[in-house]
This record gives sequence, structure tokens and C-alpha cells, in this order.
Amino acid sequence: MRHHLITIALLGSTTLGAWAQSTPAAPASPTAASAPAAPSSPAKKALVQRVLTLQQPALENTAREVAERPAMQLTNAAQQYLQQRVPADKREAMWTQVQAAVRKYLGEAVPLVKERALALSQTTLAGMLDERFTEDELKQLVATLENPAFKKFQQAMPEISDRFVQKLVADAGASVDPKLKALDASISSALGVSAAGAPASAPAAGSRAAKPAASAASKASGK
Repeated sequence: MRHHLITIALLGSTTLGAWAQSTPAAPASPTAASAPAAPSSPAKKALVQRVLTLQQPALENTAREVAERPAMQLTNAAQQYLQQRVPADKREAMWTQVQAAVRKYLGEAVPLVKERALALSQTTLAGMLDERFTEDELKQLVATLENPAFKKFQQAMPEISDRFVQKLVADAGASVDPKLKALDASISSALGVSAAGAPASAPAAGSRAAKPAASAASKASGK
């Protein structure tokens, strides 16, 4: 379960990193930040729209991950609750209900977040690109984004990132798990709850860890 949460966090970082790599960074120096905006023109605005069109798949992928992340976390909590608190003969039926609820949520939330992401790209990103880049710079940016090798790179990045994250989680998991257990114990101590030294599936851990899982599962069913 902890590995799953690590994967979510790393995927979020990978997504933001990929967007940062494909979008030029804002000026960092005070002089650059206070520089007057680059003059706008119909031709320049057309180039901005071309950049946004080329970046639409990246925006949609980011929107999908934003919508999926809380569902993955709730699913993880529900899974933990089922393993710890529900009799084995009832788990499959309840898990089927959880999966159906998650599919319903994703079917509604993903298109909504994608729509908002594309709308925000017009009200937020378009103005920033128009302000911070000259027409010549936008032409260079479009040429880069339209480059076949760069397109191939962007298309391959999701699979490359997934494989890298899987390898990283598998490689670092053994080293990170003891630290996560220590963190769990520290948080439990700070909250005045007895820490569980046994594995999550053991009764001693179940009585404590199932409470937040049950709460999360209850919230999920309430939605």
C-alpha cells in the first residue's frame, strides 16, 4: 500500500516536471521580471494558439492525473479497510462496488477536469506566452514542438516515466519503508495513538490503521 502512495507522489512530480521541460520557465531575475511585455499582434496570437494546440495532449494528461489521484488514494484506503476489517467471503462483492463507484467518478470527473484545463489554458497560459515571448521566440518554440523527434519523445514519455517510477519504487522501497514506519510511529505518538509494530494485516495494526481507512472509505461511498 505504501509503495502505491509513493508511486502516486512520484507520478505527480514526473508530470509537473514534464510540463516544465516542455514549457519555458518564467524569468527569474528582477530585471527580467520587470521588463515590459513583448508587443502583441494577430500573428503572435496565432502562434500562441498553435503552441497551446501542440501542448493539448500534455494538458489533458495532467488533467487526467489530477482527477485520478484522489480516487487512487481513496481506493487504497478502501482496499486496506477490506483486508483488515471485512470477512474474506464478503470482500469480493464489496470490492466490486468500490470499483464501480470509482469508474463512475472517473467517467464524470476526468472530462470535467480536462474541460477546465483547456479553458484555463486560454485564460492563463495564452496571456503568459503572449507576454513573455517575442514572435520570433514563439516561432522557434512551435518549430521545436512540431519537430518529429520531439513529438516522438513526448509521446514516449508517459511509458518511459511509468517504467522509471516502477523501477525506482522497487529499488528504493526497501530503504524507504523503515523510514515510513518511523514516520508512522512519530505521527501516532504525536496524535496520542499507540503505534503498530506488527505488519498491517496483523490484528494489532488492524484496530488502529483501519479507522482512517474506514473514514476514507465512508467518504468515498458518500460521494
